[in-house]
Amino acid sequence: QVRLVESGGGSVQAGGSLRLSCAASRYTYSHTCMGWFRQGPGKEREGVALLNIGSGSTRYADSVKGRFTIYGGNTVYLQMNSLKPEDTAMYYCAADPTGNCRDFAVWGQGTQVTVSS
Repeated sequence: QVRLVESGGGSVQAGGSLRLSCAASRYTYSHTCMGWFRQGPGKEREGVALLNIGSGSTRYADSVKGRFTIYGGNTVYLQMNSLKPEDTAMYYCAADPTGNCRDFAVWGQGTQVTVSS
């Protein structure tokens, strides 16, 4: 089974940028859906961005539209610009091998993002 390893988290001031990476341990097939999720302190996990590897189609949470960009292939990236304190969370990447972007069976260990005001 593929393993996912996230990196790129850190601390940044509001308005700054970070790029998160999600490296797969083996080839991710073209029908795979990759997603970035986050869970902030005292909050439920929420979906941030989705990418269908084969079609290149993307979807974003309203809270990050225009600020975050998901892209990539075997390594999937999340470019985060104009960061806000409310973006502070543990960020996880996940893979849905079925491609329907609903059954994320493989998860990484997470990378922490902290945005200070």
